[in-house]
Amino acid sequence: MKVALITGGSKGIGFGIAEALLKDGYKVAITSRTIASANQAAADLVAFGDVLAIEANVADFNSQQEAINLIIEKWGQLDVLIANAGVGHFAPVDELSVDLWKETIDTNLTGVFYSIKASVDEIKKSKGHIFTISSLAGTNFFAGGSAYNASKFGLTGFTQSVMLDLRKYGVKVSTIMPGSVASHFNNHQPDGETDAWKIQPEDMGKLIVDLLAMPARTLPSKVEIRPTTPKG
Repeated sequence: MKVALITGGSKGIGFGIAEALLKDGYKVAITSRTIASANQAAADLVAFGDVLAIEANVADFNSQQEAINLIIEKWGQLDVLIANAGVGHFAPVDELSVDLWKETIDTNLTGVFYSIKASVDEIKKSKGHIFTISSLAGTNFFAGGSAYNASKFGLTGFTQSVMLDLRKYGVKVSTIMPGSVASHFNNHQPDGETDAWKIQPEDMGKLIVDLLAMPARTLPSKVEIRPTTPKG
């Protein structure tokens, strides 16, 4: 038995990864900031396997610790963490509010630290795998992206440092840096026709399953993934 936790697993990339892992035989816990969203996603996923819905906010360490406690209570172990929850706020720095800056950093960077900090003891026990979902915006800066770029540049660097910290315990740590994904990110409503050129959530799920199947001696520490053909 293998157990995975996916933060922000109720839709988009997180949902696609959850479905792929369930089909691969994993027990999967998904978190959302509202239990209604988590329960709805779990209802949609239950046909593929054993899924646990949890209300949790990555920006609250105690909330993350309670999520881990619920997983251990139900399944007794944790093998994989997918730190996926994220937000995007975009504005020139002179227009970006303090509150939006704080929400972006608290969710995309500090929230991942909290997720890893809460789960690391269990992951060390299982010699498991931690994935963070960064972005190509974690290496490519752009106008209007000061908060988002800062969070994802920080996340990429943070994850690589964590990888070096934990590899001596037999724990693998990888950051995935996707380009355009057909997801609900930044309040986007995915459309099958206009979003067809983008990476799909199920593609992200396939990637995670494939990386988990890599030989134990091989560590994919940083993976960039982008649409094969750019828009237009």
